[in-house]
Amino acid sequence: MSEENRLGDYLRARRELVTPDDLGLPSHGVRRVPGLRREEVALLAGISSDYYLRLEQGRDRNPSAQILDALARVLLLDDTATAYLHQLAAPRPRTRRRPSRRPTVPPATAQLLGSIGLPAFVTDRTLDIIAVNPLATALVPAVRVGENRLRSFFLDPAERDLHADWAATAAQCVAVFRRRLGTDVDDPRVVRLVGELSLKSAEFRKVWARHDVRPVVDKPIRMNHPQVGELSLTLSKLDVDGPDGLALAAYHAAPGSEDAERLALLASLTTGPARRRASGADRRTGRAENRLDRPRPTT
Repeated sequence: MSEENRLGDYLRARRELVTPDDLGLPSHGVRRVPGLRREEVALLAGISSDYYLRLEQGRDRNPSAQILDALARVLLLDDTATAYLHQLAAPRPRTRRRPSRRPTVPPATAQLLGSIGLPAFVTDRTLDIIAVNPLATALVPAVRVGENRLRSFFLDPAERDLHADWAATAAQCVAVFRRRLGTDVDDPRVVRLVGELSLKSAEFRKVWARHDVRPVVDKPIRMNHPQVGELSLTLSKLDVDGPDGLALAAYHAAPGSEDAERLALLASLTTGPARRRASGADRRTGRAENRLDRPRPTT
């Protein structure tokens, strides 16, 4: 998305994804452009072709809310994408960006992460992982502090092998990332990340160009785990209170399901050795204490 014409870039990207058949329009002859023509969008939205052209070219950046809603209807945008369209059209005050600082996990969130009993981790607004519990790393090895979920999805072959529906899951990750950023895409960390992925991954370039924005949905994520086999889990995310835009993500399965049993097995494999070492130390300590407590034989 260009710095100076975000609204136009978004309109053009979404226009190219809607076909005449989607709207019941005739599609006779050879079409030179993917999706809808500008004239078709303008006609269906009830505005002039020249005005719509100015919107796409960035020569008019103050459309009314009614025009934006009409364009959203023609472009088949859902509520989330429509809100994003309005956000792009809103004037953005020019403020000096504060130096970025490393976000910190609130103590209560860190405590929850350690006691939740599910694979869970905390990300910042750019999807950098800043906290994780051992079960999450056992489930997805790339989920480690310092890693970035987008970078792992598109550049780590192991991540591709783990996810049975890799393409759909990766696209959802990009759409959630874009929604969390909103219009604040000029953050230096975001620019570097998007630039790196665009250079190294054709799949990322294709998905990023769609300009999808979606909320996190409770859609099963299918995995082929090397230790416990096939898993179908739900990934839920909760916003963490504070100014840093943190979110806690946790994988879970329906209680009593085969997936829940396999997740429990993975948990036992992950925590079992540590527990056995701890219990063994307790037994050894206990025996030593018993020996010390016994009365010495008298002679």
